[in-house]
Parts: sequence; C-alpha cells; structure tokens
Amino acid sequence: MAYQTMPTDIGKLNRTILCYAESIYRFNGLWEGPDPLTPLISLFLIQLTVSMTVVHLLVYALQFFNQPPFVAEVLGGILLGPSALGRIKAYRRMMFPNYSFKVLEPMAHLSIAYYAFLVGLKMDVRAVMRTGQKTMKVAIAGTIIPFFFGSGVYFIFVNDKSETFGFIFWGAALTVTGFSVLMKILDRQQILHTEIGKTAVASALVNDLCSWGFLALGFAVTSSPTNSPWSLISTIAFVLVCVYHVRPALNWIIQKTEVQGYSEFYICSILTGVALSGVITDVCGTHPMIGAFIFGLVIPNEVLEATITDKLEDFVMGILMPVYFVVCGVRTNIDVISYNTSWWLAGVVIVLACSVKVFSTLIIAPFAELPISDAFAVGLLSNAKSIMVLIILEAGQIQGVLSTQTYSLMVVAVLVMTMVVTPAAIWFRPEQNTEPYKRRTVQKAKSDDEFRVLACIYNTRNVPTIINLLRTSNASPRSPINVFALQLVELVGRATSMMVVHEPRSAGPRNPSHIEAQTDQIIAAFDNYELRSEGVQTQAVTARCTYTAMANEICIFAREKRSAFIIIPFHKLRTLDGEMIDINPSLQCVNEGVLEDASCSVGILIDRGFAESHDHASNIVVLYFGGPDDREALAYAWRMAENPDVRLTVLRFIPSTDALELNPVEQEPTDKNHLSVEIDKDSEILLDDDYLGKFKITTMNNKSISYCELVLNDEEETIKAIKSMDEQKYDLYLVGRGRGMTSPLTSGLADWCDCPELGPIGDLLVTSEFESLFSVLVVQQYDNINKMKEGSIRSASSVNYGEEFATRPSVSESEGFESFSSFKKWDPDN
Repeated sequence: MAYQTMPTDIGKLNRTILCYAESIYRFNGLWEGPDPLTPLISLFLIQLTVSMTVVHLLVYALQFFNQPPFVAEVLGGILLGPSALGRIKAYRRMMFPNYSFKVLEPMAHLSIAYYAFLVGLKMDVRAVMRTGQKTMKVAIAGTIIPFFFGSGVYFIFVNDKSETFGFIFWGAALTVTGFSVLMKILDRQQILHTEIGKTAVASALVNDLCSWGFLALGFAVTSSPTNSPWSLISTIAFVLVCVYHVRPALNWIIQKTEVQGYSEFYICSILTGVALSGVITDVCGTHPMIGAFIFGLVIPNEVLEATITDKLEDFVMGILMPVYFVVCGVRTNIDVISYNTSWWLAGVVIVLACSVKVFSTLIIAPFAELPISDAFAVGLLSNAKSIMVLIILEAGQIQGVLSTQTYSLMVVAVLVMTMVVTPAAIWFRPEQNTEPYKRRTVQKAKSDDEFRVLACIYNTRNVPTIINLLRTSNASPRSPINVFALQLVELVGRATSMMVVHEPRSAGPRNPSHIEAQTDQIIAAFDNYELRSEGVQTQAVTARCTYTAMANEICIFAREKRSAFIIIPFHKLRTLDGEMIDINPSLQCVNEGVLEDASCSVGILIDRGFAESHDHASNIVVLYFGGPDDREALAYAWRMAENPDVRLTVLRFIPSTDALELNPVEQEPTDKNHLSVEIDKDSEILLDDDYLGKFKITTMNNKSISYCELVLNDEEETIKAIKSMDEQKYDLYLVGRGRGMTSPLTSGLADWCDCPELGPIGDLLVTSEFESLFSVLVVQQYDNINKMKEGSIRSASSVNYGEEFATRPSVSESEGFESFSSFKKWDPDN
C-alpha cells in the first residue's frame, strides 16, 4: 500500500491531514487480505450497486403514492447518508470511508455533466421565445421574488459571516422549478394542457433557464470575487461561439451524414464534445456542467437528439445519477439543522420556502390578468423541484459558502415542496374544475353564435382537405368560425410531451427541422385562410405526445376550448392511382379514442382527391338514414347551405313495408363488438320526422336545396343507389356514423366494414370504387346520456368477418341502378 508523505512543516498547517490507501484493485482476491472492500474499484462497485438498488426500489414504492422519481432519489440518498444508516459506525466505516470519495465524487460529477447535456438537449429555447406576455410575467415574478425572498430568509437564519455569499445559492435554489418533473406530474394527472398547466409549465421553462445563469453567477463570484467579471465574460463568449459557430458546424455535418444515419464514431464525437465543453467552462471559472448544458442546447437536429438520448439517458439516469444522489445524501445531515437554533425556526423557514412561489404568482396575478384561483394553483405547482436545485446547493457547499446546516435545511425544504405538488395537481384536475358548456353539437348551435371547431392535423396533406371543408362551412361576421388547428406530432425518443401555441404570422427559424418546416406550412395555410375569409379566427397549436396519449390530448384540448365540433383526418390517404393506403395504423386507434371520449360532436374527414384540385365544395349531398348522427350531419350541411355558392341535396333512405316485414331488426346487435348505444327507435323516428319537417319548411323557397326520399328493399339496393350517385359528381358527402340505428337497408353492410369507426355507409363510400373525386365527412353527434361504453369500438384487427362472407355484396355494371335524378323530389304543395 502507498501512503501520502506528510510535509516536514506540518506544524504550520492548520488543518487535518488524512492518509489513505491508494490501492485501485486487488490482484489476489480474498487471499491477499481480510478486507475485500479496501481497494477503491471494489468499494465503488459495491457503492454503485447499493445506490442503484435503494434508489430504484424507492422509485417503485413511491409511484403508488403518485410521487415523482425525484422525491425517491433524494430520499434514497438521505437514507444512505448520515441522517439514517450513516448513524451506524460500522456501516459508515465499511460502505463510505473517507478515502472512497476520491472515486465517488468524480463519478458523481461526471454524471451531472452528462445529465446537464441531456437537459440542454431536450430544452426548446424557441418555446421560451414564444412564451406569451402573461406567462412571461409569471415566470419573471417567479424568478426575481423568490430570489430576493430566499436571500432575506437566509440572512435571518444564518449568523455566520463567513457564509455571506451563501444567499446567492439559497435564493437561486428557490427560483428553480423543475420543468421535466412538473411536466411528468401534470401529464400523469391530465392537467398538462389546461390553462393552469400550460402557464405553470411555460413559466417553469423560463425559471429553469434562469437558474443556469444563477449557477454561473454564484460559482464565479464565490470562486474569485475580484476575477468574477472575467469569468462571466469568458463564459458568455463561449456561449456565443457555440451558438454562432458550433451549431452551424454541427448542422452542416448533420446534412452530410443524415442520409447514411449517425455512426458510432459520430455519436462518440458528440459525447467527447460534452467533456470538452465542461473543461472549457471550468477553465473560464464557472461550473463544468454549464458547458455541457450549452453544448446540448445547440444540438440542431431532432433525430440526432432522439438518437443520443436513446443511447445515453438510461445509462446516465439509471446508473450514474444514483451515485450523485448518494453523494448529496452523504452531505445532508438532518441532525445538524437544529444546531444553535430551534426546530421551530427551521420549520418556519421550510414553510416560508414552500410559500414563496405562491406569493410571487399572487403578487403578479393582477398585472398578468390571472385569476386569483389560477395564480394560487400555478404557484403551488411551481414548487416542483429537480436535480438542478441539488446541483446549485452542492456548488454552494463546495465553494464553502453553505454549511452542512444550511445545505441540509434547504434539501429538506426542497423535498417537502416537491412532495406537495402531486396532491395539488390531483386537486386541480380538470374533472373537478372544468365548467360544463352547452354548445357541444352543431344541431344545438344557434345561427348567430360563434362556431368553435378543433381541426386535428396529422401531416401537411390533411391541411387542404380541412381548409376546403372550413371554407364551405359558411363563416360570416354574423356567424363566425373560430378554428383551433392542432398539429399532432409523435413524441420522438425520450422527449417530454408538450403543447406549443404559435403566434399568428410568426416567422419560423432560419434552419428549421422537418417538423418545424411542417409547422410553418400549417401556420401559413391557416393564416392565409383567415386573411381571405370574413368572420374567421384561427390559432395554430402543436402538441407533442405519444400515439397512446394523442386521443386524450385531443379531447382535453377540445373541452378546454369549448369546441362544438372536432375534425379528425382519416388514417388512410389516397394515392395517385386512386387507392386508399394506410399511412399509420396507430392513427386509427387515435380516431377511435376520440370518437369514444370526445365531449362534443366529431367528424372523420376523408379526401378522395377532390381537395387536391378545388378550394371549396359547391355540390354537397347528405345521405340520411335516421338517428342522431344523421341529424348532426344534416345540421352541418344546413349551415353550409347558407352559402349562396353551395348546392345541397338531402337524400333520405326509407325501408319499404316489405323490407320491414321480411327483415325485422333487433334493437341490440348480437355481436358484442358492434357499436351499440341505447336508442329508443320510435322516439328517434319522431325526432327525425320533426327535424326533417323543420328543414323542409325552412328551405322550401331555396332553389339551391333539394330533398328526395328513396324507398328501398334491402342493402343491395342501397349500394346500387349510392354508386349511381357517382354520376352527379358531388364534391362532398355528409353521412352519419349510425350508432345504435339499425335498418334493413344497412344491417348487412356492418358485417363487411373494413373501418368500423366510419359506420357502414362511410365505409362503403371510402372502400368502393368511384370515378369522381370527392370528400366524405362521417359525423358522430355528441350525446352525454348515451356515451359509448368502454370496449364498444372494435378496431380493424378485431373484426370477425366470418366464413360465409368474404366480400361486400357487389353490383355489376349490368345491374346499374336507375339515375338518382329520376327519383321524386319533395313537393311542399303535396
């Protein structure tokens, strides 16, 4: 074993000299000596194993109490430190002897360097720039007020003059709001996209960014007060070099290598750049992790971000970071909090620390036009902390301006603050606070009311079809349309789900990514639609989430915006040769989820080539079989018919007396997979007759509206009639989804549905061959009483076609149905 040599003038040193063994590993195993944990590598591996096990067990246990992983990680470190197990001398001497920190601390700081890189990699600075004035005011107040408040409380609690600069780190710790921690809590409690959630998250993003500035300031000032200006100037120069030189260089390299994919050499070069950036900022006089954070912030490509995150995050967060939490736990000693003071005063400090975010939002609420109840909620949610606050506090202790007492007190306060956030989020769930709204359907909307529409967009090919439909929807100053264009983007890699509200006619980035370029196209298209139309207001929003969460996000956003109608694109797109291909099977599940959970009426929009060559529909037909969905489709068409450029035909299909006698229809389908709701058939017939009667009387003098009735015998005649309508060259078909309504004219069609979310008639229009180009809108009316039961929707993969039916009944060309124009129109005089 090698020992450090003590200097001969040891008497002049006013400090303790610690001598320790420097054996890295043991050559002969157990046979060399009695203590296998003396070598540093063996001891470090044991520490790593214990820290990983304890932290992950606590994460698993506390998830049942809805606590974020950060709480479990901090508790795990405290449990292994002197506040708990560290009280046992044998444990402390065996597991965490002083010499072991020669390896433990460097590994812990290596982990936070790469953690900072991942934080920068995931952070969207453009989202900060797009933050509205209200949110920016809340964020600035949540940064400045807690900093000065925390500084004041620090001087009340601390009397040691040698810790004067500790107020910087205390104040900075109170300004932090853990962006990623808060996002996960709000997302789990389904309030992420409410007004409260969006305000809290946006302000947390700004707070998180400011906390890095406080860390750089505190580290520079405490390292060398006289040279701190030069440290800050050199760090700012490094940031500018990264933004204006490193980022463009990386972007150029990405463009050259993106087609072939990112090789292992390229990824390793990026990770080497992380270490080099940390060295540069350390040389500048600030913290190494600031350099790693800035380097992650300037990575320009989303695909590269996802690739790096997938390769690095599990290793850093799952293996290395538990070591850092153990180091923080060892630095924490709850017993010394009451030293030279009382627990009562310490408790007051903790309560004040937990309240400062609430005070700051309440103070700024009148200036930000934020309701007091919302301000209280945002302040309470902003207490969520992240690893960043531990980094700030540890930096203060390393610099010698925070004692173990002040450090431990703030760690406890951080733990309490974060634990309170989840109960607060549960309290502010939208189910408990969303006020009901009445205008949930087109049929119930008044003609002079604002028509609020949520238009969902999966890709840019959906935009022309949606705008085509909206242009046909007859917006006017008397009956305006408010459109919320929601771009839905799949969550790539380990990125955090979020929603971004775009400013109208805002300029995009100079070097946009593929998603950003699509967003710019969508914003431009809807801005152009708004400028060229009277009575139209649009707002573009981008939501990033997984496919499994997409339907829920759509429904929450529609409820928040009090939409009366949701437009969702069909999951299939038309090819150049006229076929409908499935672009993404996951989108079908998204559409089914929206149909099941939506709080308003829903329309699935299918384009069969019409929108590619026309800017609006002028020849519209409604296929009316009866029921609430068909009435909703007619109500939408009725609104369109107020446009003088639109011709509307309403075609009502009526089963003949023979059809009703020969094919009695059961009220409830025998197949449990079929769509089923409780509908009174007799009352629905009366409602149909009443609504159609009002429609006919109101439109009897309108020559651009035609009403016809077809009396048919079975589903084969229905197919013939619909296919014969191809000759009329209709631009847009509106049909009801037909939930709960069974008729001899459609009962057999449901057995051959390829896309059950469209209903039998919608599926027929989409899957059959037609020569003309048109669009189809399949409508489902919102009905709070008859909400669809869980599992009532069957996916395409679960449809049982049976052996006796292989295809839909076909109609040969020789069996052509007589022209639609030969049917008798309704005569108001008869």
